Amino acid sequence: MAKKRIVVFSGAGMSAESGIQTFRDNDGLWEQHRVEDVATPEAWHRDKELVLNFYNMRHKQLLTAEPNKAHLDLVKLEDKYFTTIITQNVDDLHERAGSSQVIHLHGELRKCRSEKNERFIKDMPLDGLKIGDTCPEGYQLRPHIVWFGEMVPEMDRAMETVQRADILLVIGTSLNVYPAAGLIYAAKKGTEIILIDPGDFGHTDIRHLHHIQKSATEGVGEVVAKLMHDL
Repeated sequence: MAKKRIVVFSGAGMSAESGIQTFRDNDGLWEQHRVEDVATPEAWHRDKELVLNFYNMRHKQLLTAEPNKAHLDLVKLEDKYFTTIITQNVDDLHERAGSSQVIHLHGELRKCRSEKNERFIKDMPLDGLKIGDTCPEGYQLRPHIVWFGEMVPEMDRAMETVQRADILLVIGTSLNVYPAAGLIYAAKKGTEIILIDPGDFGHTDIRHLHHIQKSATEGVGEVVAKLMHDL
């Protein structure tokens, strides 16, 4: 019998339990910075040093974070299912936990790229980026992050992945940030959709959706155990 395909769509609530802060935790602030000041192309053009310092702080924080139980539980699915993770998170905790197929919608904090050539991507230096760090063409390196107002390069790939899913497991997201939130509507008719998030869910138009109002570390373990037992 052919393996079923599980697609996991993870959001900020997944990483929060590893101590990763998000803008939405503090009414649009992260370490007292507004989104508009550090996470837009306009902010980059206005004050590159501020933006670099901000992401260097986030990168430093990530180096001390560890995958939590939810990250580790998801890896177990690969034994029985074709499993792909699509994440809104910019950390590498899914990979460090052992997941082998991860699509990062909003970029990766452990990487940087040329501000002019999007194809030039390299690992972020351990001590972060500074003004004067350039690509071979001489352009300044910037965080490999999809900022507000920028295109999401991996969206088409993510959409195609969701369309092939037999089970869609959504974790730690309110599904209010577009275009990423629209992925749930790409699931084919009859796809089982499981949402694990402690918050309320307002998308009442989605059929076959089962909402488990628990945190990621609590809910994922339960769902993974059931999925492994159902085979």
